[in-house]
Amino acid sequence: MNKKHVAVIGAGIAGITTAYYLAKAGHKVSIFEQEPHPAMRTSFANGGQVSVSNSEVWTTWSNVKKGIKWMLTQDAPLLIRPRLDFKQWSWMSKFLYNTMTNQYKTNTEKTIAMGLESRKLYDEICTQEKLEFDRSDCGILHFYKDEKYFDSAKVAKELYNNNNVEWDILTPQQAISLDPSLKNIKDMIGAAWTPSDWTGDIHKFCYQLANVLEKKYRVKFYYNDEADIEYLLEHSDCVVICAGVGSVDIAESLGDKLPIYPVKGYSITINNVDSSLLPKVSLLDDKAKIVTSSLGNRFRVAGTAELAGENYDIRRDRIEPLLKWVHTNFPRINTHDYTQWACLRPMTPNMMPITKQSDKCKNVFYNTGHGHLGWTLAPYTAKLISEQI
Repeated sequence: MNKKHVAVIGAGIAGITTAYYLAKAGHKVSIFEQEPHPAMRTSFANGGQVSVSNSEVWTTWSNVKKGIKWMLTQDAPLLIRPRLDFKQWSWMSKFLYNTMTNQYKTNTEKTIAMGLESRKLYDEICTQEKLEFDRSDCGILHFYKDEKYFDSAKVAKELYNNNNVEWDILTPQQAISLDPSLKNIKDMIGAAWTPSDWTGDIHKFCYQLANVLEKKYRVKFYYNDEADIEYLLEHSDCVVICAGVGSVDIAESLGDKLPIYPVKGYSITINNVDSSLLPKVSLLDDKAKIVTSSLGNRFRVAGTAELAGENYDIRRDRIEPLLKWVHTNFPRINTHDYTQWACLRPMTPNMMPITKQSDKCKNVFYNTGHGHLGWTLAPYTAKLISEQI
């Protein structure tokens, strides 16, 4: 193999895993990150789930109808804030096109396959590099309080089972037998259970892997660096852009167009929780679009999607539904000590990540656009792009 000097832009989960596979292949790797530490933006405080059981793409008419219905509902799970923004309307029109061309099943199956391979790769990384990041092989339980949503789960069972993913339909009693803490969830009518999914702290994973890259694989890190693309092209054999929503502007400076739009997500992390009160399984409330992970003695609750442009404001009316959800479903968990966070997920209109060589510059590659599944899909796309290089 011809060894190269590769510059990676971005030290989130996509950039860190890309650097890992490049360095393991023997390339000289440098990472350029605008923040002072790795994984301080989109990869900082997500829902924590490595969730192959959440692979369904959003390009369905039912989601379009919900998006329209919820436009004036400030605490809606999916909130579109219309703007005089060509990029927003262009992205939404492409989303509608992907819905009209009925790519849901094909793209969901591709996402499942990527996620299954990623889980294997995570196991290899964790074994080889001895990373500790509050991982829990706890499985993910989707629970339902609404008959229509539960009917959809029964339909999804065939899709997942046919693609080698466990998706077992449970009664409320069976769900509670898995985790007695779920007895507090009122009006649960059923659940879907995927025991092989797991959770972990994405920020801790990235931070620890960055240390491994620096000490073991001699990867150089340049923090607080905006990464001048022209400079990097002059001083590197190739550049991999893993900058999330920031990838769009970098691509445009090179003449490339990336169909990515920021979809904001929110989370809260409740600290110092009595472990006896925390759910042992990871949860996904399908109607509310809220997920949970128990990370040591912390309870991570994340959800909502908001199309509002490139804006990092943490809005109280989007945090309140997360707190209310905890108070309703886990009333014994005290929320007096919590932190709140928001990120911009780099979403493509077909919900598929972008892993490709630049159309305009042969020594530039992209690994971005993972949307809400960056934690789930990152090792697969990182290994794929490293093999292309």
